Amino acid sequence: MTDIFHEIEEDLRRERLRGLWDRFGALIIALVVLVVLAAAGWSGYAYWQNQRSEEAGSAFLQASTLMESGKYAEAEAAFTALAAEAPQGYRAIALISAANAAAARDTTAGVSAFDALTRDSRLDSLVRDMAALRAALLLVDTASLTDIRSRVDGLITNASAPVRNSAREVLALAQLRAGEAAEANKTATAITTDADATPGLRSRAELIRRITASAVAAPVVAPATLAPAVAAPVVAPATLAPAAPAPEPASETPSQVAPSEVTPAPAQAPATPSSPEASSPEAAPPAASGDGAAAQ
Repeated sequence: MTDIFHEIEEDLRRERLRGLWDRFGALIIALVVLVVLAAAGWSGYAYWQNQRSEEAGSAFLQASTLMESGKYAEAEAAFTALAAEAPQGYRAIALISAANAAAARDTTAGVSAFDALTRDSRLDSLVRDMAALRAALLLVDTASLTDIRSRVDGLITNASAPVRNSAREVLALAQLRAGEAAEANKTATAITTDADATPGLRSRAELIRRITASAVAAPVVAPATLAPAVAAPVVAPATLAPAAPAPEPASETPSQVAPSEVTPAPAQAPATPSSPEASSPEAAPPAASGDGAAAQ
């Protein structure tokens, strides 16, 4: 009896499956075929993309060879053509390379090319930031500080911009060129205190800080305040006049002995008086009276 019930259940199950197949069999076959075709299509698309990438890589290598050979105009044309046909990954790098070739040929043309990339909304934000930074770097030796600041301020204020420290470096160079050494020192300090700054950027920023250190330290001592206090009391002009030589002791130089301290030698009377007054007894000096008394 058990086998009979089991066979009946099997027959019922087959009938239900046959009914489901009759109703949905065509749909199931269509789904299977669609999955197979989708897999084949994806494989074909991947193969095609791979082929395009290989062709783009070969074209990029050829354009780079032209660039290294100094054929900037030809390299620019090759990179531009590659950007128009290459996959998305190659398009951005081809456009940047074309702008670099234009800059090597002519600085003004290079700045225009990078400015155009900055305004291209189809490019990634990082590519646009790099283009803006490159244009500012090309102009750092010729443009005004105001122009450079307007190009890099947006990159510096954006805390999430990966190129913000490179933008600070360009601004510091422009400030140094404009004679604003204290501001350049401040900008370079911001690079050294940023944890995301690369070692190369830190090293160059530290060099700028050393160059501009005197401009920051100068205001500590005010020359105008210290000048009168130091210059006035030093030595009066009368004090600096040459002093008369001190007199030497009388015992060392006979010629400088005071006349009152030297006993004059007695004058000898001349053999023949020169006048009548000299021969008269009344004109004799008092010292001779002693000798006369003794003779008497």
